[in-house]
Amino acid sequence: MIITGATSGIGLAAAEQLARCRASVVLVGRNSEKTQQVRNDLVARTGNSAISAVVADMSDFESVRHAAAAIRNSHDRLDVLIHNAGAIATQTTYAPNGSEVTVASQLIGPFLLTGLLLDLLARSESGRVITVSSGGMYTVPLSIDELREKRGINVPPSKASSGATQYSRVKRAQVTMNELWAERVPDHSVVFHAMHPGWVDTPGLQNSLPRFRQVMGPILRSPRQGADTLAWLAADDGVPLHSSGRFWHDRRPRTTHRLRRTRRSEPDNQRQQIWELCKELSAWDENIEPMT
Repeated sequence: MIITGATSGIGLAAAEQLARCRASVVLVGRNSEKTQQVRNDLVARTGNSAISAVVADMSDFESVRHAAAAIRNSHDRLDVLIHNAGAIATQTTYAPNGSEVTVASQLIGPFLLTGLLLDLLARSESGRVITVSSGGMYTVPLSIDELREKRGINVPPSKASSGATQYSRVKRAQVTMNELWAERVPDHSVVFHAMHPGWVDTPGLQNSLPRFRQVMGPILRSPRQGADTLAWLAADDGVPLHSSGRFWHDRRPRTTHRLRRTRRSEPDNQRQQIWELCKELSAWDENIEPMT
């Protein structure tokens, strides 16, 4: 099982739960020293030595390709790929390819990693891809123009002050992408799930939304509570293995729209543009590179 963003918060809690279930866990993090230290700590706490570390910056697509190559060199099968890496940007920054960093790290990078590892997932009898999204996606429509923004091109004037809004946009796009993968890949080969962990008291929340944390403090979940549905989707061979393309919260499938204006934002042509945008920006060729 591979988990991105595994060095803190929900990712770390899920990694520990899965390691305690005797899974072989690959931790993916940006910082080599920190990721290796987390790996060593988890081995000590769980007694599971089948935990390894791979370094990757999900916003840097060359880094993602190097990580995929390292995983392919050490594994001939993959059961679960968990896309958990993510944070709310406090200022507008850009990835090496010029894309806004939230889009690059939480939409395009995961798309590329999925494509590069899809054949390994297909070799498993229980291959599955799980994306940690957010309930914040309920507040925003799907917007191809906002996702396509690049450094110096079509930069909205208010962009610098809307890190939380951009985060929600990308979380909306993640859920759409989860559905698109499920439409394209037969569920007997690999299943796809997106999930909302609830509002969790993570380091990311503390740093990015301190006021929200202060107000919501009494009802915030612990990282372990937030990781419950994630670990269940990864490990349970019941419903999670016999459904695909759903959005989950507290082990139950949920609607992906609560507002009419967000539902209207997803005609088929707009959804297809999201897929084509991810292919274009990641330079992933599904006709050449590993694909089921």
